[in-house]
Amino acid sequence: MGGGVPVVLRLLGHGDSFYCAIGEAVNGPGGYFGWNLDALDDCLCGGWGANAPFTLHWESSAESRARLVERVPVGDREVTVFDLILKIFEERGVSVILE
Repeated sequence: MGGGVPVVLRLLGHGDSFYCAIGEAVNGPGGYFGWNLDALDDCLCGGWGANAPFTLHWESSAESRARLVERVPVGDREVTVFDLILKIFEERGVSVILE
């Protein structure tokens, strides 16, 4: 998968449910696309079902932003997990449309 194929992400829970949701969005029911932020970044390098560039349509993103609020260190500051996920996608060439 890559290029013009849109991926739709529907996050229903919080925390680890993101990894289940992105795995299924990219690779279908029961699909894998990382189990933590480092693994997500690795999967975006290719070989796990989707190769950048692709477009991710993140449905109910405001709700996801409200749920993915854990703060993690990035350099000399802290950011939310939601913002770090967006940064990882951007760095790996994934266009994210927040819906």
